[in-house]
Amino acid sequence: MMKEELFELLLRLADDHLVLGHRISEWCGHAPTLEEDLALPNIALDLIGQARSLYTYAGEIEGKGRDEDHLAYLRLEREYRNLLLVERPNGDFAHTILRQLYFSVFMQAWWREAVASTDETLAAIAAKAVKESVYHVRHAAEWTIRLGDGTEESARRMAAAVDALYRYTGELFETDQVTDSLAAAGVAPDPASLKDEWDRTIAEIFAEARLELPDPRTWQQTGGRKGFHGEEMGYLLAELQYVQRAYPGLTW
Repeated sequence: MMKEELFELLLRLADDHLVLGHRISEWCGHAPTLEEDLALPNIALDLIGQARSLYTYAGEIEGKGRDEDHLAYLRLEREYRNLLLVERPNGDFAHTILRQLYFSVFMQAWWREAVASTDETLAAIAAKAVKESVYHVRHAAEWTIRLGDGTEESARRMAAAVDALYRYTGELFETDQVTDSLAAAGVAPDPASLKDEWDRTIAEIFAEARLELPDPRTWQQTGGRKGFHGEEMGYLLAELQYVQRAYPGLTW
């Protein structure tokens, strides 16, 4: 009965995870320590694996013969429904970590609630993803604390990241007809209902990191769910889609 709404939700989630997974993968070979050169790509693999499951299910729901590769690589920029937060450039390590923290804290709560989804396939995806998200939160939180409560330079960089990225967090909790319908049917959690938990978790981590919480009245960027993206998204897709578009249908 809500085929279109479920497809839209799956596409949003898949795009979030694919784009952020690609962003994090850009650190491979460039991370500040050897341990992080292993940890960050592994997190990226988790996210891309989640994206694959979501795209596959979205293709089945849509019923038009589009598989995970088609949905991931053969759409135009305006057809992507990812959050603006996840497409933000890596910047320095502090920006990357805080972007990951904001998103992971939200998704850990979202996946936990989605385990009880009335949609069995989404519930199964959530049951696996929520276990991975626990590590993602812990990794990002530990680094946030280490940098925020570290040297004068690391604290300055973390504060700059907080100032730059908080304006992209409001989109995490936006609701519309898609989220309202699916929440009412018990298919997916209402993102707005997760805001208080997200605020508390971020506040606890920031307190330990000696970081100031941003002004909650900060104006929030929006548009990603409707296909409006920043300039950086075009460059990201050019790299992400190059092989598939240069060699269409190629198999290993």
